Amino acid sequence: MKNIFIAISIFIALISCSKTKPNKQSQQVVNKQDSITIKQLFNTSLTNGESYEWLRDLTSNIGGRLSGSPEAQQAVEWGEKLMKNLNFDNVWLQPVMVPHWVRGEKEEAYFTSNNVKFNVPICALGGSIATPKEGVLGEVIEVNSLEEAEKLGEKLKGKIVFFNRPFDATLIETFRAYGGCVDQRVNGAKVSGKYGVLGVIVRSMTSSIDDIPHTGSMGYGDLPDTEKVPTAAISTKAADLLSKKLKENPTLRFYFKQGCKTLPDAPSYNVIGEIVGSDYPNKYITIGGHLDSWDLGEGAHDDGAGIVQSIEVLRLLKLNNIQPKHTIRVVLFMNEENGLRGGKKYAEEAKKNNENHIAALESDSGGFTPRGFSFDASEKNYNLFMSWKSLLAPYGLHDIKKGHGGADISPLKSETISLFGYKPDSQRYFDYHHTAIDTFDKVNKRELELGAASMASLIYLLDTYLK
Repeated sequence: MKNIFIAISIFIALISCSKTKPNKQSQQVVNKQDSITIKQLFNTSLTNGESYEWLRDLTSNIGGRLSGSPEAQQAVEWGEKLMKNLNFDNVWLQPVMVPHWVRGEKEEAYFTSNNVKFNVPICALGGSIATPKEGVLGEVIEVNSLEEAEKLGEKLKGKIVFFNRPFDATLIETFRAYGGCVDQRVNGAKVSGKYGVLGVIVRSMTSSIDDIPHTGSMGYGDLPDTEKVPTAAISTKAADLLSKKLKENPTLRFYFKQGCKTLPDAPSYNVIGEIVGSDYPNKYITIGGHLDSWDLGEGAHDDGAGIVQSIEVLRLLKLNNIQPKHTIRVVLFMNEENGLRGGKKYAEEAKKNNENHIAALESDSGGFTPRGFSFDASEKNYNLFMSWKSLLAPYGLHDIKKGHGGADISPLKSETISLFGYKPDSQRYFDYHHTAIDTFDKVNKRELELGAASMASLIYLLDTYLK
């Protein structure tokens, strides 16, 4: 009897081994096929890519695309026509009401010290009110934080408040340096306005020391109209000079003039295109960037690059005869820069229609050399995503870790969705961010194409392995 039990045990063990072995071989075959597919996606993007020429068209022929502007509407029409020409399964416009702020005539600024006049490169911040027609002239108080302004309180009355906290140059990740300063731009007027200040000027959000001012959004919170003050950014070189001259002459006077205004909300659209999934047509993987940009430049890195890369992902899948299991949807979001209305509207409609989004990827960090992806996901999927590092590392995608997905896809956040942010090299991004020099010529063709292939590779893996 004992020998019979031993024989049966050996037989069962042999069956088990024979069952496990094919599974291991099957996994090896899958991994090999993944490598082959990813290589094909990169080869196609680098030898037959269209993203660069699309970007040339979007930026050079349309230009800056601030929400509510005629250029933003032209961009909507451009995106819809392009995705229809690419024969995506479905292409449509999703209506959304957006803020409509206009800059007006070019801003002016200068300060005088010891009878010497210094002209200052300046630009109004998005959402700011105008100065009086004659402009604003007053003494300056320099501060380095919102907290410092709050402590000064009534001492700010009748003055122009100058927020001058620079980027932390020791931070390797420049988005962290930006995050450490941007509260001055966003909330400087909100904090200072209640103390009767004449206006607010802010050091531009960049580590570069140059004469290029950077715009960006600001807000007044719940301040009454009587406490809202004109707010602008000055170049970093001008900020350094002003700070130096204030130490020599604390009573120097600063002048600036701007004619911006906020108009009633305007109708606009998210532009959406998709390839319907073969196995799970009602499960969605979304890719996107924001179609709007600031008005000063052409919005090439921010975020024309993300727009054309997102569209290119679907084209690369089609060219390589990859039929996705899930529905892959490209969304060109409107109004990321000064309201996030497009991202919120998309999430609102997804919830209303009971759409099951399992993953989303956003590209909104420029068109530079690929470095990796950040992801906001459940612990359940953590090991799966980290296991892809060996597949992506040969293409320079080493930096894969938990982090932020992106502003436009953030309203989709839930316990079941995985949010990803595409991460190119960030060292030059804030040289161009929100400026007049964010133009097509600042984008490198090969870097842009590598980014599109990187995104397509991640989408392929998500579609293959997520259920």
